[in-house]
Amino acid sequence: MEVKLAKTAGFCMGVRRAVDIVLDIAQHETSRIYTYGPLIHNPQTIELLKSRGIRPIENIEEIKDKNNAILIIRAHGIAPDERKKIKSSGLKVVDATCPKVGYVQSIIKKHTGLDYSVIIVGDREHPEVDGLLGYTGGRGIIISTLEEVDKIPYNEKVCVVAQTTQNLDDYNKIVEKIKEKCSQAVVFNTICSSTEQRQAEVTAMASEMDAMFIVGGKNSANTRRLADLAQKKQSSTFHIETPADMEKIDFGPYNRIGVSAGASTPNWIIDRVMDKIMDGQSRKLKNIGTLLNLWIYAIKTDIYSAIGAGCLCLVCMLLQNIPVSLTFIAIASLFVYAMHVLHRLLGRKPANLVGSFREESYQRYGKLYYYTAGLSIVFALALAFNKALPVFLFLFFLFLAGLIYNTITFPEQWNFKSFKDLPGSKNISMSVAWGIVTAILPALDKDYSFNAGLTVAFVFSFGIVFIRSAMSDILEIQSDKLIGQETIPVFFGRKRTITILKIISLILLAVLLVSSPLGWTSSLSFLLT
Repeated sequence: MEVKLAKTAGFCMGVRRAVDIVLDIAQHETSRIYTYGPLIHNPQTIELLKSRGIRPIENIEEIKDKNNAILIIRAHGIAPDERKKIKSSGLKVVDATCPKVGYVQSIIKKHTGLDYSVIIVGDREHPEVDGLLGYTGGRGIIISTLEEVDKIPYNEKVCVVAQTTQNLDDYNKIVEKIKEKCSQAVVFNTICSSTEQRQAEVTAMASEMDAMFIVGGKNSANTRRLADLAQKKQSSTFHIETPADMEKIDFGPYNRIGVSAGASTPNWIIDRVMDKIMDGQSRKLKNIGTLLNLWIYAIKTDIYSAIGAGCLCLVCMLLQNIPVSLTFIAIASLFVYAMHVLHRLLGRKPANLVGSFREESYQRYGKLYYYTAGLSIVFALALAFNKALPVFLFLFFLFLAGLIYNTITFPEQWNFKSFKDLPGSKNISMSVAWGIVTAILPALDKDYSFNAGLTVAFVFSFGIVFIRSAMSDILEIQSDKLIGQETIPVFFGRKRTITILKIISLILLAVLLVSSPLGWTSSLSFLLT
């Protein structure tokens, strides 16, 4: 069994840049935000942007209050006449045109000024081609197929360019035929390098696999080309937009499955497609499949987090040289399970827009999750009350803080709508909560004073959970940006976040190395390094 994801799958540079521009503006501006046409060709991303108040328009007349609006030029670019019209309207304009498209525009503009006619090889209805045609000064011709070359008039001064997402082989064939007719034609290979790499990888992968899944919008030209290329090499090729399109597909005949995605396909959709395929493939295995499914089930249902909390509590007790208590291990496991589940339930987004591989389970069994989370918190509080009043009060107020974090909203005039909108609040609050239930609560059983050993255990627990949380968020930075989740990676950026995590790791290492020789903790601290 093999499931292979193409290295080039997902957002290209131009699309990522356009999305980042829009989201950065949405984060800091209070004006209404519009995009001139769909920002990118992916329905799910467009719907998600709409949910954040970023609306696509086809005409500037749709904007009523132009003094309180920002218009963003989409990644495909627009014609110069349209640009002049927009600027003359008084709107604040932000250009998110892909730099590769801008390069093609400059080539056309230069050669039109030198009295060249321009041949654009691309799709007539594509917005990028429509924008490029506007730079030809009425001397442009669009060619979509090899047969159309015969219809172009002879001209010695011809400049040939391609839509940036064209198929390279098709473009080369068209260029050869143009040269036969116009021998002095000036040709530029303006197909984006990432497009070439994506197409080459899909072609090679399709030759090796039993089936291919191409993920992306049906209205995306580059995604359709990927599907066509894969189809030529592998008849079992499926062009899908979301995992919902896979419901009726039988994975039985396929042992080796390849997955790629268009330049406008977000990572969260690709991840959910991969999860769906892996789930289907794992069912075909017997013993290993059963173990794998149990492991996936534990992660999906947050049982894995509960087990992790129990193990971390055990380590913190051993680190502090206090007697191991199964009760505190159970309290940590039950509390972490309950709060993780409630956080996911209360902060859920519509499943058709974005979500992790857990989303389907939480959508389908929402009521059951509420019951199990409720019972878990009741049992955790009961065990805490049975241990000691300070333990119970600590846990109870921590539970209230968790509810406030997930439910309380701020006044509309405030910059942040809730505690969850505060930058890094999720990572910090989660780490503090884990640190309290795994390190502080067990220490309160016999001694209510805060000592060096307790401090080391709390710092260790906090640091481990913070690093794990931030690393997970680095992988989900794209979807977190889209839904407006202010995680540490979203706020600081990927590179700075990695630097912060390295610093925290070094601090943990230093603390653990000195804590045992100084008599603060047990010798376990050496093993934890």
